[in-house]
Amino acid sequence: MLSRRARRGPRPNPVPDVLARMNVLAQALEAGGERLEPAAVARATSALERAGQRMQFGADLTVVALVGATGSGKSSMFNALAEMEIAEVTPRRPTTSRPTACVWGGSDATSLLDWLGVSARDRTRRESVLDADSQARLHGLVLLDLPDHDSAFVHHRLEMDRLIELVDLLVWVVDPQKYADEALHSGYLRPFSGRSDVMLVVLNQIDRLGPEEAATCERDLRRLLDADGLKSVRLLTTSATRGDGVPALRAVLESTARQRETALGRTFADLAAAAGQLAAWLAETEPDLQELGAADRLVRDLADAAGVPVVLDTVDADQRRRAGALLDWPYLRWWQRLRPDPLEQTELGVAGARLRDLVGAALPAPTPSQQAQVDLATRTLADAVCRTLPPRWASAVRAASGWHRGGSGLSAALDQAIREVDLTWVRPRWWTVAWLVQVLLAGCAGVGFGWLAVIGVLDWLSGVPGRTPFLGPVPLPTALLLAGLLGGALAWPAHRLMESGIRRRRAELAARLEAAVEQVAQTWVLDGVAGVLADHREVRDCLAELR
Repeated sequence: MLSRRARRGPRPNPVPDVLARMNVLAQALEAGGERLEPAAVARATSALERAGQRMQFGADLTVVALVGATGSGKSSMFNALAEMEIAEVTPRRPTTSRPTACVWGGSDATSLLDWLGVSARDRTRRESVLDADSQARLHGLVLLDLPDHDSAFVHHRLEMDRLIELVDLLVWVVDPQKYADEALHSGYLRPFSGRSDVMLVVLNQIDRLGPEEAATCERDLRRLLDADGLKSVRLLTTSATRGDGVPALRAVLESTARQRETALGRTFADLAAAAGQLAAWLAETEPDLQELGAADRLVRDLADAAGVPVVLDTVDADQRRRAGALLDWPYLRWWQRLRPDPLEQTELGVAGARLRDLVGAALPAPTPSQQAQVDLATRTLADAVCRTLPPRWASAVRAASGWHRGGSGLSAALDQAIREVDLTWVRPRWWTVAWLVQVLLAGCAGVGFGWLAVIGVLDWLSGVPGRTPFLGPVPLPTALLLAGLLGGALAWPAHRLMESGIRRRRAELAARLEAAVEQVAQTWVLDGVAGVLADHREVRDCLAELR
């Protein structure tokens, strides 16, 4: 017949899960780095080191420590559980000056006790051939009697503080006189609220109380434990000298020893507590640069600081000048050419090179004012992102944004990016067509005007009007002159159409310039800020997995 355990199948090995959790915590520490709270990092690092050391001894041995104040009767409880006189019980206080160990079963606990710092002379192997199987249910248990937590000797308290961080299960033994001691609750019980699964509280010495007084003390202690955040901690009432409750406590230890997973549970609890302490210094979520509009605002501010509006205005002015040279009424253009054009007098090459030089001349070298404007833009972004982040992460964001270094490097990068944008543009074909029409109409106007002038001169000299051909009811010279004048009027709709094209090309050029500025902003500012936020998200996700 199969045993119950065989029927259920082998118990899953939780050790890989512990190792996975340790790796997750290590990943969180690596991702957070110096941006995590140093005290919390120290506690988490210590928890990882303890977990790694404890896992070296496996889960076959379970370390249970009796902890209590002077006179609480924990040494008597230690002897009662061991069913033999091991710990010294005397009226002298403190009785326990060194940790004492009692080991059940055949497993070699030497290495584990060496790690715990229990001297060889304070170790007792409980089981012998005379016990038969009476102690079999406690096989694998290592029971410790620790020094008093309120000892008058500092080294006793330090030893106790060291060991409670290493053992697998803590059994707090309190007495009716000191169970409400604030030093106990604030110094030990309350800080362990996140690890209540590896704790047990025993109200000892109830033989000194009547039944009603014992019940009152138990209720009051339960209330205090609940207030400490230890609602799930089990509470037992015992009398080590009279034996009340000792079998129940022994049964708990037997169950703990049989499960052989208490060490893992303590490791889980320590890792979860470390994760909780680290998470206390994180934000609940990370700000989204897109939702904040901070990235778009940064690009706009940097574009203004880089002189993008100046570039666009310069290109517009150049296009209008060139359009006017073709679309204006020819006689008006010829009149304007009588005045010298400084742009035409420069020794420039093709239109693209001329325009780039023109824009380059319009862009001054980075000045302190421009650098201050760039600095203000990055600081505005950092302030928007840091509003919901803890101080250390906010400092990391500000460092990644680069505003504290000044804007000289960023200003130079912006200026270089603007200069590398292709500013050349192709003259629309209709400009040439409009120019030809204007020239033809101007020619008609010139012919018509000259023809009328000749007719007038001949009429004045001879006094006889010449014969003039008509185009319908209008003399042909007059018709030619009016057609030429109409060409001058057509310059207005041509200019309207030209302005529409300039606005369209301005939008296209603005998009290219904005893309160049955005690339600089991404490289110099946004990538660094996004990296910090990604690290914060990774740390938060890792810690959430551990809690």
